[in-house]
Amino acid sequence: MSKDKTYDPFEGFKKISEMWEKQLNGMLYMMTDNNEFVRLLKVGTESHSRYMELLRKNQELMSGVLNIPTKSDVANVAKLTVQTEEKIDFLEEQIWNVQDSLGSLNKENLEMFQEMVSIVKQMKSEFQKMAQEIAGTKKVKADLQELRQGLVDIKIIQINLQELKKEIEEINSIKTELKGIRDIAKTQDIQTDLQELKLGVSQFTDIKTELAALKDLFEKEKKKELELTGAGTSK
Repeated sequence: MSKDKTYDPFEGFKKISEMWEKQLNGMLYMMTDNNEFVRLLKVGTESHSRYMELLRKNQELMSGVLNIPTKSDVANVAKLTVQTEEKIDFLEEQIWNVQDSLGSLNKENLEMFQEMVSIVKQMKSEFQKMAQEIAGTKKVKADLQELRQGLVDIKIIQINLQELKKEIEEINSIKTELKGIRDIAKTQDIQTDLQELKLGVSQFTDIKTELAALKDLFEKEKKKELELTGAGTSK
């Protein structure tokens, strides 16, 4: 009796994953195996390096202006601290060796060496405190960087406010010009009304003159009729 092969879904998933991996690797190779892509990547890398160099110079300049330690200063201080601690440990070891080798010396010399050892221990504790202060300066530097970013944002807001102020001034000037144009239009309307009123007055004067002429003509005709009626009655 032959053994039946069972279907393993993980084996199929593994084959599909390997097939997809080969296709993706081929597609990425085709995309990257291109002169334009390499040239664009080179330009992006150079621009990024220039930007980082400019940022480093600006940080050093701002650190010099604000009188705060830079990353290199903190690294140098930490390096000097480590070297000093090593030298102090070496000096302490030598002092103990000298103290052990000079056990036959008198009590005064022994007290002097003990005082030197205490001084060395005190110096070591002071250097440890200095290392803690350096760690505190790192935190202060991070806070100052956040403050610098806030100052940059404030400068951007000030620039936007200045641009908004200029736009408001332009709007006010436009309003002033519109007001002047409106006043000129009003004066033109008043002048037009005055001209129409003068024209009406002149027309009224002409009508009055014509009425007076018609009245005179009517009175002359009435006199003629009276004279004609008076002559008819006399006959």
